[in-house]
Amino acid sequence: MYFLYIILVGLIAGWAAGKIMKGSGYGVLMDIVLGIVGAILGGWIIRLLGFEATGGLVTSILVATLGAVVLVAISRMLKRA
Repeated sequence: MYFLYIILVGLIAGWAAGKIMKGSGYGVLMDIVLGIVGAILGGWIIRLLGFEATGGLVTSILVATLGAVVLVAISRMLKRA
């Protein structure tokens, strides 16, 4: 069940990051990967700012989306360089 939770959060967060960053889309698999890696990065950012990312599904999606947006922004900056 936890595995499905991770997949769901990753998919939603990756999709949302694509919409926020006005991308052409990454596909379902890359959205999931982007969301999962974004969740890790987002959790790290939240803790760095002094907050604790506890809560349910909505909090997890918001933190993962934050991380995914930062990840997309960094990857775009690296592509330009």
